[in-house]
Amino acid sequence: MKAYWFDNKEGDQREDHDSGRSVDAEYLSKLGVLYRHCSCIDGVDIIASERSYKNRDEIIVSPEKMGSAYEDKVKMFFNEHLHEDEEIRYILDGEGFFDVRSIEDKWVRMRLEKGDLIILPAGIYHRFTTDSKNYIKAMRLFKDEPKWTPLNRAPELDSVPARQEYVSRA
Repeated sequence: MKAYWFDNKEGDQREDHDSGRSVDAEYLSKLGVLYRHCSCIDGVDIIASERSYKNRDEIIVSPEKMGSAYEDKVKMFFNEHLHEDEEIRYILDGEGFFDVRSIEDKWVRMRLEKGDLIILPAGIYHRFTTDSKNYIKAMRLFKDEPKWTPLNRAPELDSVPARQEYVSRA
């Protein structure tokens, strides 16, 4: 995993957009973002057990797998949003970017690759995109039944309990 401040320059969202200013794991932790490198599934199983995650599935985001829906899906994932539950992703293959909002409302970009596991807290604004190779395979972990409900950024989300709890901790 490589984390840095997003450069905010125009261009394809799938490019690096590396400002040259790195962000360390301690800063990510202050945002509530946890990172682990798991060279095998055993490490993922331990984290899932510790956090009471019972279900998982796998998703492949690529033009080959998604066909004509790929571009629309990638744009949808890149819309700034939050979730009412924490989000755990383990990268099985390929590479992609998760961007999260800092306390100052700036973007921090994290490049994830095979073996990287990221935990985003409930209520944090974030977005996702593949890199320029247009391929990533990830495991998604869930406490209960699999669900992925994005709440796109809007002023009324400030009153959502998950957002209020996140802001009070950050």
